[in-house]
Amino acid sequence: MVLQSLWSLTLAIIDIYALLWKRSLRNSLLVSLFVIGDWVTATLTLAAACASAGITVLIDNDLGACAQNHCGRYEVAVSTTFLTWVLITMSFFFTFWLLATR
Repeated sequence: MVLQSLWSLTLAIIDIYALLWKRSLRNSLLVSLFVIGDWVTATLTLAAACASAGITVLIDNDLGACAQNHCGRYEVAVSTTFLTWVLITMSFFFTFWLLATR
């Protein structure tokens, strides 16, 4: 998720720069970079969410050690990670659509 945070921060800085200096971000090469970056971060976020969900199921169902391990917090964290993955995937499809209609 650190990679996702760095990617989002970089995109926010680029967006702020474009807004302040009234630059266009519709360059094909730049949009291609956005598509590839969103695809990579979406794939890695899905992998992290699935791995975290697997560990949560292991602790909760298989080991039965949920009382001392704060499973509720783990489940909320996994749910948030899956929500993040959905939003990143939507961003990927939107930028891919921008690239395709260029």
